Amino acid sequence: MANKSRGLNAAKKLQKRRKKSRYADKRFMKKTFNLKQKSDPLGGTSQASGIVLEKVQLEAKQPNSAMRKCVRVQLIKNGKQVTAFCPGDGATKLIDEHDEVMIECIGGKMGRSKGDIPGVRWQVIKVNDQSLNALLHGRLEKARK
Repeated sequence: MANKSRGLNAAKKLQKRRKKSRYADKRFMKKTFNLKQKSDPLGGTSQASGIVLEKVQLEAKQPNSAMRKCVRVQLIKNGKQVTAFCPGDGATKLIDEHDEVMIECIGGKMGRSKGDIPGVRWQVIKVNDQSLNALLHGRLEKARK
């Protein structure tokens, strides 16, 4: 293994070595080649709207035992399909098929899934332009389409 260059005139070689070595860093690669925007269904934005295709129940990871209520959503901006979690007690009763929902990132580490829901990175925040939280707490009544 070659040692680092040392000496009075070694700066250029050290700079070149540093530049080359940066490509081994995962974060540097993601940033320079815009991999987040390319792989992210939301295209780098924080929120996106979509149409509900179906309601699904996902089994929680070990050691928990529950059926987490989720919905399959087709995004309007690019037609990609994602699974979004419905937070709150009885939230799936307020969401019907063909409703327009707004989804946002669920807040897991490194953009990954959070908690015991496998492979779900998004959650529903609005249904037909009304806050899901307000609907759940009875502050709003669901709008007729």
